[in-house]
Amino acid sequence: MSRSVESMLGLLKIRVKRGINLAVRDALSSDPYVVITMGKQKMKTHVINSNCNPVWNCDLTLPIRDPNLPVHLTVYDKDTFSVDDKMGEANIDIKPYIACLKMGLENLPNGCAIKKIQPTRINCLLDESSIIWNNGKITQDMSLRLINVECGEVEIQLDWVEVPGCKGLGFI
Repeated sequence: MSRSVESMLGLLKIRVKRGINLAVRDALSSDPYVVITMGKQKMKTHVINSNCNPVWNCDLTLPIRDPNLPVHLTVYDKDTFSVDDKMGEANIDIKPYIACLKMGLENLPNGCAIKKIQPTRINCLLDESSIIWNNGKITQDMSLRLINVECGEVEIQLDWVEVPGCKGLGFI
């Protein structure tokens, strides 16, 4: 068994669903894509051309070794002849989600809300976010208000993937 798998707690799948009212960075629109970083890990979506309300529906999967590392989302405008423009950013607070996973819940009714997270200045949530039991899995949908930009939101969903041979969440 690989040491890298043994040191993992599991995989965090972040579905980047869509952007809403993203900032215009080109003449009339933008060519947005999303970059998710956690420590030294970096994943990105594909570019959606000429669209300030893009739909990515793109799954980005991060191996989690330290759930205390911040997860950061940044939206960029793809430029051909210059450096890509930043279109805003948000911090994704995964700690409440991880805490719900560690509860070891089973056999709840579909759609059962396990925890509701209120927006704060720190978590970038646009509105209340619920951690939900659905089809034997715990997921969390979030609408994130982008910061350091004049406008824009990004909708994401968190999902946990157990990996055979990894430590699991019982070790944190």
